[in-house]
Amino acid sequence: MSDRTELAAEAYVYGYPLVFDLSMVQDALRNGFGALPPASFNEFAHSSRLATPAAHFVSVNNDTLYSIAQLDLSGGPLRLHVPDTAGAYYVLQFVDAWTNNFAYLGRRATGTGEGDWLIAPPGWAGRTPEDVRGVIDAPTAMVTIAGRNACAGPDDIPRVQALQRQFTLTPLDEHPHRAGLPAPDPDVPGVLRFFEQLRVWMAGFPPAAADRAYQDRFQPLGLLEEGPSPYATAEPGIVRALAEGLKRGTERVEKASRPALAADDRDPGAWQLDPHLFDYNLDWFGIGTHDSPEWRIADREASYLTRAVAARTALWGNHGYEAVYAHTFRDAEGQWLTGEHAYTLRFDRPPPVESFWSLTMYETPDYYLVDNPADRYSIGDRTSGLVHGADGSLTVYIQRERPEDPAEAANWLPAPAGAFRPLLRLYTPRQEVLDGTYRIPPIEPRRPR
Repeated sequence: MSDRTELAAEAYVYGYPLVFDLSMVQDALRNGFGALPPASFNEFAHSSRLATPAAHFVSVNNDTLYSIAQLDLSGGPLRLHVPDTAGAYYVLQFVDAWTNNFAYLGRRATGTGEGDWLIAPPGWAGRTPEDVRGVIDAPTAMVTIAGRNACAGPDDIPRVQALQRQFTLTPLDEHPHRAGLPAPDPDVPGVLRFFEQLRVWMAGFPPAAADRAYQDRFQPLGLLEEGPSPYATAEPGIVRALAEGLKRGTERVEKASRPALAADDRDPGAWQLDPHLFDYNLDWFGIGTHDSPEWRIADREASYLTRAVAARTALWGNHGYEAVYAHTFRDAEGQWLTGEHAYTLRFDRPPPVESFWSLTMYETPDYYLVDNPADRYSIGDRTSGLVHGADGSLTVYIQRERPEDPAEAANWLPAPAGAFRPLLRLYTPRQEVLDGTYRIPPIEPRRPR
């Protein structure tokens, strides 16, 4: 493999989050996604319904209604208004163009009271209005706000929609100029399209200084060239190197993204969770973030692959201190979970969270919600009518058919006919989740009586 091919593979891993993120920003602006309609820059798009199997989105949650905004700060700061949610959980997560989570507002980070915040572009040195609660300094002029409002079910949707209407964005200047996304050269051939996007968007949204020093190594690939694209008329040698590097880089990200599916003989049925998947942000610690070694990957170069995996598998996901997601494919005996069998999941005590928890069912291999006659896609501490044991324990019954016993039916999480993967979401997890001392109980096969 040539030096340029290896450089191209490294550039792919390094730049994949930027290219994928801004491609998704473009798609959201034009088409929306899922229950979210398209919206212009600096406007919120709100989902108006909880996810169902019709959504056909990978591992979509059934706990919250989303509110997403794509920000273009090239024209100056924006004033963000948040309503009083009266103690109800919500989070606004701020993500820069490189997928760094650099600020949070919401119940965990700033409380649930009403207020205004100023979102400022890089290098802004204007006068801050006296009536704002604080300034959110953005590392890049493009920012995604990923908002989630807890919703207890269909009857709770009107309450959440009333809150959604109160999340507003207003330019500090009445008539700001917005630059939008820089446009890659449309004449660049498809095999080099990724590198052209990376070249243009790297220049348009510079990363932290330490990352800029790292990306200087990509000079031989043409990624630091300004002006007309070097890829529109690239010589055959660089085309081959970039094409092969793209392939190898993709393979590295895909390999690192694969879950460890093999059963662990020492702990069969153990749940897989990674509270530190988003710890690749090493430079930008704004409101609501944790600036401590515990939440930073020590090796900067190693963080690039982690960042690519996070973008590939969980774009716009939260830091572990905001929410942790755990999943499993096997039961306590190490066997694959399947709707051919019935199971129980017994919590001796509720999962340790400050906000709420839920267990959601997904079929495999697509990880879609499972259609069922009960219209129940998740179960958790906000589910009405759950039956607890005299000792306070909670047993969830996971099976395809509705249990005959009414108490078991109240705690039923419907399963598909074939293989499935349940996912446990822990919103604002307590320390024992984050440090690994809390063990999620394994799913037990249920034997015929």
